[in-house]
Amino acid sequence: MSEKTRVGHAATTLRAIPLVLMAVGIAVVDTLTDLEIAVGVFQIAIVLLAVRFLPPRGVTAIATLCIILTLLSYKLSKPDGSESSLINCGISLLAITLSTYLALKMSAAINAFHEARAQLVQISRVNLMGELTASIAHEVNQPLASIVTSGEACLRWLNASPPNQARAELAVQRIINDATRASEIIARIRGFASRTPPHKAWLNITDTIDEMLLLIRTELMQQHILFSLNVAEGLPPILADKIQIQQVLMNLMLNALDAIAATGAEQRTLSVNVERDISGDIRFAVCDHGVGFTPEQRERLFETFFTTKSTGMGMGLTISRSIIEAHGGQIWASANSDGGATFYFTLPGTEKKHHE
Repeated sequence: MSEKTRVGHAATTLRAIPLVLMAVGIAVVDTLTDLEIAVGVFQIAIVLLAVRFLPPRGVTAIATLCIILTLLSYKLSKPDGSESSLINCGISLLAITLSTYLALKMSAAINAFHEARAQLVQISRVNLMGELTASIAHEVNQPLASIVTSGEACLRWLNASPPNQARAELAVQRIINDATRASEIIARIRGFASRTPPHKAWLNITDTIDEMLLLIRTELMQQHILFSLNVAEGLPPILADKIQIQQVLMNLMLNALDAIAATGAEQRTLSVNVERDISGDIRFAVCDHGVGFTPEQRERLFETFFTTKSTGMGMGLTISRSIIEAHGGQIWASANSDGGATFYFTLPGTEKKHHE
C-alpha cells in the first residue's frame, strides 16, 4: 500500500469517528427515552453527513451501522415488542435505507457532473491552443532556428585552421540554451493542454500572467497590438489552480483580440490590470477597444452557447465563469465609455482565505 493510500485511509477514518459517535448517541437516546416516535429516523442526518465527508463504501458502512444500532435500540428498549414500537423501528429502518440509496445516487450524479465539467474545461483549453497554432509554431521555431545557426557556427569554428575550441564551446552552449528554451515551451504547452486534476497552490500573480503571455505574445505582435500589463505593487500571492486561471485570462484576451480585429482600427490597444479592490479581493481587468457589445448582449454574455462572434461555440465565457466561481470569485463585463469592453474577475485575497 502506497503512502498516499495510507494517508487517505487515515483521513477517512478520522472523518468517520465523529459520525460513529453521533450515531451511537442517537441510539442511546432512542434506547433511554420512552417517546412514541421513531427516534431512529434521526440517523438519516448521520447518513447525509457521511455522504459529504466519506467515499461511497464509507457511507454504506455508516448506514449499516445506523441500521444495526436502530435494531439494537429496539431490542433493548422494547423487549415486549409492542406494535407501535415495531412500527417505529420499521419506519426508522426504511428511512435510513431509502435516504442512503438516494444520497448515494445524488453523490454519484454530482461526481458525474464534476467529471463532465473537468472534461469540458480541458476541451476548452485544447481549443484555445488550436487558436494559437501559428503563434506556438513561431515560438518553437525561434529556438530551433537559433540551434541551426549555432550548429553551423560551431562547425565553422571546428573546421578552422587551427580549430577555435573556445568559440565552438560558446556555440555549443548557445545550442544547449536554445534547446532548453524549446523544451520549456513544449512542456508549457503540454501542461496547459493536458488534462490534470485541479490543484490549488499559492501563486505569484505576475509570474502566472507572464507565463501565459509567452503563449500569446506572437499573436499580439502579429496583430500589432499595443499591450500593457499593470500589476499593483504589494499584491499577495493567490491560492488558485494556475492552469485554470491562465485559461480564463487567455480566453478573455483572445476574445479581446477578435473584438479589436473586427473594428479594423489602426490603433489597437489591450491591457490587463490587476489590483486589490475595497473588499480585499484581487481584481483582474482585461480591457480592449474592440467592437464591444450591446446592453442586450451584455445580459447574455455568460449564457451557454451564446456568442457575439460569427464563429465559435459560445462556451468560453461560460467555462470561465464556472472556473472563477469554483475559486470563490466573480466575473462580469462592462462597456467602455470610449468603445470596447472590459471583463473583470476577482479572486479571494490572502487575508480573506486565512479568515475563511
